[in-house]
Amino acid sequence: MPVRSLPTVQNWDCRSCSDCCRTYSVPVTAAERETIAKQAWSAVPGFEKMDTVVKAGGEYALAHTAEGACVFLGDDNRCRIHAKFGAAAKPKACRIYPFVMVPAGDHWRVGIRFACPTATANQGRKLAEHAGELAEFAGLLEADASRSIADLPPPPLQAGQSIPWVDLLRFNAAISEILNEPAYSLERRLRQISALAEVCKKSRFGEVQGDRLKEFLDVMGAAIVEDVPIRTMVPKPGWVGRMLFRQLAAVYCRKDNGPDTGIASRGKWTRIRSAWRFARGTGAIPKLHARIPTMTFADAEEARGSIPAEIEALLLRYYRVKVESLQFCGPTNYHRPYWEGLDSLLMTFPAILWLARVFERGGLDRTNATKLALRLVDDSFGYNKLLDAGRQPWAMRALADRGEIAKLIAWYAG
Repeated sequence: MPVRSLPTVQNWDCRSCSDCCRTYSVPVTAAERETIAKQAWSAVPGFEKMDTVVKAGGEYALAHTAEGACVFLGDDNRCRIHAKFGAAAKPKACRIYPFVMVPAGDHWRVGIRFACPTATANQGRKLAEHAGELAEFAGLLEADASRSIADLPPPPLQAGQSIPWVDLLRFNAAISEILNEPAYSLERRLRQISALAEVCKKSRFGEVQGDRLKEFLDVMGAAIVEDVPIRTMVPKPGWVGRMLFRQLAAVYCRKDNGPDTGIASRGKWTRIRSAWRFARGTGAIPKLHARIPTMTFADAEEARGSIPAEIEALLLRYYRVKVESLQFCGPTNYHRPYWEGLDSLLMTFPAILWLARVFERGGLDRTNATKLALRLVDDSFGYNKLLDAGRQPWAMRALADRGEIAKLIAWYAG
């Protein structure tokens, strides 16, 4: 299928920072293990007694050194497989990262993981200039799929409410239109999107399709944009909303591998104690990430003032890429329905700003604190299984049902 909808606001090129090579466990298929075996690394100095692939948890992955880096990461921060045999010889996961290929009916949409420092910094070529390699990645995914990608159904709007791709994309276009309206602050635009989502959740669209659906969205979007109040008029989040939010923030700030590993890696009881402290929201914030400074939950609630233009532009770019690529629902976010996935995306906004407050207290300036917070949140969004386990899906629905999402967006934007 063709690759379309490359976000025009996003640039990227690999800058060999090696962050991904030090952080991720890269899965390898049987065919990829065979390819690596044929590369005869055991004959290369330094690899004589070193495993290149290991089995953990029933899956095979590239091995890491005692220092935490992938065994194939060279001293120059470049992949030795790539240097010796070319990009096509690397495992598929390494080749595609940080791109995210999202099937959308008769075409692929492209997202990107802001966990990559270069993606967050927006450095490199426009994504359109990667069209050739992205088409190659699409072919790889289609070849490995157990069924035709073009036959994949669109995510339902919500449980029991499915619509065709063409109408789902009309909803997405309406969301994008609100997101791109420069007359309002980003936090107000996100609350406008949340308000439109709440109206649509209560509506049935059996007979409202095609042009009628577009007309409905145009009318409702225009009305909602005017009705959503300014931030200072939004009520403070309730006690339940703040508690559920802190539990979500705990998942996003937790780091269990790489150079920034936090205390959660010490064992089960440490994780339980940390979860209890986040639920209470008093005392010192557990250091679930190595860069969390010594500070209290009360410190993180101190207002920072309006969001500077540079940070607003960074976050707007993030949400434009996620919305345009559909990288918030369906197969790229635990097969969540459209509105539920959108709610989870909206909740990353207060999570990013809360974490930015924490890192700023640790000595970073506000811009770099926000960049680090964004990278950490997006590292988990759609990829951290904890977000799809236990109480988290229920908590997300509870936040939406109680109207807490808009309150949290407004609260942490100040």
